[in-house]
Amino acid sequence: MTVLRATGLTKRYHGVKVVDGIDLHLEQGACLGLLGPNGAGKSTTLRMLLGLTPPTAGELEILGYAVPAQARALRARVGVVPQSDALDPDFTVAENLYTWASYYGEKRSAVAERVRELLAFAGLTGREHAPVSALSGGMARRLSLARALLNRPALIVLDEPTTGLDPQARQFIWRALRRLRADGVTLILTTHYMDEAERLSDRVAIIDHGRIVAEDSPRALIRAHIEPFVLELRGPEGLAWGQEQGAALARRSEAVGDTLLLYADDDRPLLEALGGSHNIDYHGRRAHLEDVFLKLTGRELRD
Repeated sequence: MTVLRATGLTKRYHGVKVVDGIDLHLEQGACLGLLGPNGAGKSTTLRMLLGLTPPTAGELEILGYAVPAQARALRARVGVVPQSDALDPDFTVAENLYTWASYYGEKRSAVAERVRELLAFAGLTGREHAPVSALSGGMARRLSLARALLNRPALIVLDEPTTGLDPQARQFIWRALRRLRADGVTLILTTHYMDEAERLSDRVAIIDHGRIVAEDSPRALIRAHIEPFVLELRGPEGLAWGQEQGAALARRSEAVGDTLLLYADDDRPLLEALGGSHNIDYHGRRAHLEDVFLKLTGRELRD
C-alpha cells in the first residue's frame, strides 16, 4: 500500500522557492529519512506533508487523503513527535496522555487501557503520577512518543527524535520504532544523526536548497557517492604522511581541519604503507552516510 505520494511539491515565500519540485514515494511499514542541513527546506516539507502549510504547486496524497484539502481528516491518522517535546508541565505523565486523547474526542474511561499500554511501551510504567518536571530528557522523549501513538496512527512523523539523548535512551527509542514498523506503522524521520538515519531508514532523501539532491537506500547512496574505505589521519605527522605518501595511494583526499581524509577502493595498500608506525594517529573505517551527506551538501556551517 502506498502511504505517501508527492509530485512536484513546491513552496514559495515572497517569490523565493524554499521547496523546489520535490517528488516522494513511501510504502506502508517503511521508514523514509529526510536529511538536509539547516535551511535546506526540511521543516517546510514536513509542514506541507502534515497539511499545516499549503503547497504553492504540486500534488500530495497521504493515506489516500488529498492534502491540503483533506488535511484535517489525515491528521487524525497521523502521529507527530515534534523536535520540542511541548509536554504540559502542569500535568503528570498520565494526565498528559489523557489530555491529549481528549483532543481526539476520547473519554478518559475509553482510553485508560490504551494509556497503560503506551506507558509500558515507553518504559514509563510506575511513573504515571510523576510530574513532567521530574522526568529526565529520555523519559520526556519517550512520553512524547507515547503521546503520538494514542490515536493508533498509520503514519508517524518524527522530527529529530533522539537529539540530546544519551546512548541508552537512543537505543531504547530505536527499538521502539522498529517494533512499530514490525506492526506495519510507516515512519518519516528527520535527524542530524547520520548513524540514526542509516540504521532506521529504508530510503533516505537528502534535501539541499529545497531540492532532493539524492535519494536511495543508505547503502546504495554510499556505494554511488563514496569510495568504500576511508582513512582518517590526524596530527602533524599524519597530515605530512598523508600528503606525501598516502594521497598517491588513494582515489582522492580531503583536508578537514587537522584531519586528512583519504578515500580508497581498497584499504590494504594504505594500511600496508603505514606499516606499524606508532607516530601517526590514524583510523581506518568503512564509508558511511555522513560521508555522502557532507560530499553532497558541503562542509560549510549553515545557520
